[in-house]
Amino acid sequence: MLIVMRHGATEEEIQRVVGVIREMGYQARPMPGAQRTAVGLVGNDGRVESSRLESLPGVQEVIHVSKPYKQVSREWKVENTVVRLTGGITLGGPDVVVIAGPCSVESERQILESARHVREAGAVILRGGAFKPRTSPYSFQGLGRPALKLLGKAREETGLLICTEAMDPDGVGWVSEVADIIQIGARNMQNFSLLRAAGRAGKPVLLKRGIAATITELLLSAEYLLAEGNNDVILCERGVRGFDPTTRNLFDLSAIPVVQKLSHLPIIADPSHGTGLREKVIPMARAAVAAGADGIMVEVHPDPDAARSDGAQSLFPEQFVQLMREVRVIAEVIGRRIAEPASVGA
Repeated sequence: MLIVMRHGATEEEIQRVVGVIREMGYQARPMPGAQRTAVGLVGNDGRVESSRLESLPGVQEVIHVSKPYKQVSREWKVENTVVRLTGGITLGGPDVVVIAGPCSVESERQILESARHVREAGAVILRGGAFKPRTSPYSFQGLGRPALKLLGKAREETGLLICTEAMDPDGVGWVSEVADIIQIGARNMQNFSLLRAAGRAGKPVLLKRGIAATITELLLSAEYLLAEGNNDVILCERGVRGFDPTTRNLFDLSAIPVVQKLSHLPIIADPSHGTGLREKVIPMARAAVAAGADGIMVEVHPDPDAARSDGAQSLFPEQFVQLMREVRVIAEVIGRRIAEPASVGA
């Protein structure tokens, strides 16, 4: 339920609404807007007597949010959420943010070389997995905590922000010590104990859509994060499982405008996992930016043929330079711009 205050409602009137909601046994979330304030009622079990709220001074209307998710919906918050990161980088505003790097951290040399390449081409955030969920138990699972130290070293040298995945609630603490963004991968989208822990970590969270998840299920998973008090949530379309083996996944670009209509949260796209094949990454990155994605996440490796994971979908550094050149043009055409990396040490 959303209680919309009148334009010019006083702080006393807003706090009166908050107090009544709490008296009724529910949580109240004030949300100041550019024109007016709204107060969200959390925990509505269907027994809320809305007339008690409608009659309070300063209340304009009470909106019943019918969707299964509440805080992530446009009814709850009309304005876009802008996630603000270190160095002035924002997701959800006019800038399109590029996150790039290898699937996994393999060695100090590999991650530092990757970081230098993607920063020089214009990426602002370095991706690289320290912990890797793999379909086969015999596949490379990542270097673990030592890889987090290497990511920290890459940030010190290049100034790139860090996005890396947490696999379980214990890992959230380790990852949050280094990462600027905690990633929740597709296989963990509905790991609810992990979502709760990430929601309490005090860091922005990048939530990837599961390989067979509907958009509603993605938004419900995001609701877990917001319910823990974390409003800095970034959604990611990374392809869903289809029936055609010609492509590894069905890269659902229509999810971008659909999510933007349903939710105020920013959404980026991952054309690397979305296609699974190197030659499809650049065309789909262009398409994602044209579709209105707030960012793209691209796998780049200094030597993809030697990569220990996802080499077939990783771009060579020179291909990433081409991708950046082309998406800059597309972003400009639709009235946006590709975010530029900050100066090292700034």
